[in-house]
Amino acid sequence: MKDWRKTFVGPETTIKETIAVIDKSALQVALVVDTDNKLLGIVTDGDIRRGILKGIGLDEPVKRIYYVSPLTASIDDDPETMHVIMKEQKIIHLPVVDHDGRVVELKILNEILTATKIKNPVILMAGGLGTRLRPLTESCPKPLLKVGGSPVLETIIEGFTEKGFDTFYISVNYKAEMIEEYFGDGSKWGVSIKYWREDKRLGTAGSINLLPEKPDLPFVVMNGDLLTKIDFDQLIKFHMNNNKLSNAMATMCVREYNMQIPYGVIQKEGNRLTRLDEKPVQRFFVNGGIYVFEPDVINMIPKDKYFDMTDLFDNMMEKEYKTVIFQIREYWMDIGHKKDFEIADGEYGEVFWG
Repeated sequence: MKDWRKTFVGPETTIKETIAVIDKSALQVALVVDTDNKLLGIVTDGDIRRGILKGIGLDEPVKRIYYVSPLTASIDDDPETMHVIMKEQKIIHLPVVDHDGRVVELKILNEILTATKIKNPVILMAGGLGTRLRPLTESCPKPLLKVGGSPVLETIIEGFTEKGFDTFYISVNYKAEMIEEYFGDGSKWGVSIKYWREDKRLGTAGSINLLPEKPDLPFVVMNGDLLTKIDFDQLIKFHMNNNKLSNAMATMCVREYNMQIPYGVIQKEGNRLTRLDEKPVQRFFVNGGIYVFEPDVINMIPKDKYFDMTDLFDNMMEKEYKTVIFQIREYWMDIGHKKDFEIADGEYGEVFWG
């Protein structure tokens, strides 16, 4: 763990010296404090760049550019509260101060997430055209549409990072460059993100064969247009336990779907009425668009051929490979349709921040 105390600078420290402190500490931030270590502000690379653009010289004091109202945590806050603050405000540094305003700690998002790393890779399918959401997707790919103020794909990634996942692969196609530019290499979220592009449509499973490298651990595959509060840590544990007990090769997440028949449904024997159910509710389990696979499953996906998830599971069941289901009881919403997109946008605050 890096020594956060090395980020301290005084208000009269030059900007040039502050840059050296930021580089040496390798924490991407400098904390401006007085002689009693009371926090006056923070300085990041962005603050320095904005100062230079305004014509402020590197030999001028850092008090001319530092941010004077940084978010802080109290010494009384628990780690989970601090993590929530960082997530909500999308910051990677959070100074912790005592009751007199003195800095007693610096929380770094990367270090919080590192404590519970889960190395199972996550594959996010984000190459869809978003046809059903036009005109919203004419200038923006569906994964970057904002629900509750955040891009859908960002909410998905943060749902995984909260549980400690740190290795992501994203399949992109439509307006791929916008997705790649927004998420970059994932360092903003303390994770690794790699991409691959589909040159042609390969279905919901076919593009998995284009992965930059074959995973050596069970991996998660998830559609990039889902919002859910599923516990991904429990999902991985469920799959691995079933693999250990019965050699399960794949887990499909399913959810209950209820459909009400709008008429009275009858049962009969010949022409004799034996039962009448008024507008009964039919209950089904449907595919939730989230899966866990053993690495060898990739060998069952044909190369350069359109191949859907239904084809993959049909093949596995035909070969009598064990496949299991994991029931989603938490919030789940597919935003592929405009109506569902609007519902999710209205529910977001209560579900994800409530």
